[in-house]
Amino acid sequence: MQIDILQLTEGAKRAKGTTVVIDVFRAFSTACYLMAAGASRIIPVEHVEEALDLKELIPDALLLGERNEKKVEGFDFGNSPTHIEALDFRDKTIVMTTSSGTKGLMNATGADEILSGSFVNAGAIVRYLRSKNPSTVSLVCMGYEGKWPTQEDTFLAEYIRDKLLDQATDFDRMKKILRKGDGARLLDPNNHTWSPASDFDLCLDLDRFDFVLKLTEELGRKVLKVTKVN
Repeated sequence: MQIDILQLTEGAKRAKGTTVVIDVFRAFSTACYLMAAGASRIIPVEHVEEALDLKELIPDALLLGERNEKKVEGFDFGNSPTHIEALDFRDKTIVMTTSSGTKGLMNATGADEILSGSFVNAGAIVRYLRSKNPSTVSLVCMGYEGKWPTQEDTFLAEYIRDKLLDQATDFDRMKKILRKGDGARLLDPNNHTWSPASDFDLCLDLDRFDFVLKLTEELGRKVLKVTKVN
């Protein structure tokens, strides 16, 4: 198994084989909480205008997304797992657009198969990849706005790689670094309207969920849906 760690939107464009598009803070963590709360599917789109157009076509869909980490005006939700964790999304369709994660999904056009990646389902991702044993795995770290690398996404790529190779990895050390490093923005009181401090721990609740989110096609659209992993 060849494992490549790639960075940002350009990395997504170069991804091959089975690809994990990573956005820890916060898109693909939030996505897992949505699905655990009963959402039936997430339709990821790159642009705000696409999301608004889909709302016209699917009136009962909920719009979730951010720009500059803040909720998009007119959307139902921003990108905070705290804000949606306790809600019931049973059978709901979510249309999601974020500055990094959904951009990565849409740009990984050379991949054979695409999963979203976060620490909250990292163990399930590792087990899924082991069960499929693809010849090539691409771990795409989307960073900030798909333009600047971030510690949390690179840490997750290294964590998944090391687990697949049966090498030692230190999640607690990663979390400690993030608290004072690139994760500090989530803990900044000035950001708490759109990014509560609790988002930090919710996004780093390692192996909370036992499923992967796989990008598939449904009625001509790309959608993220749950695949359970033993």
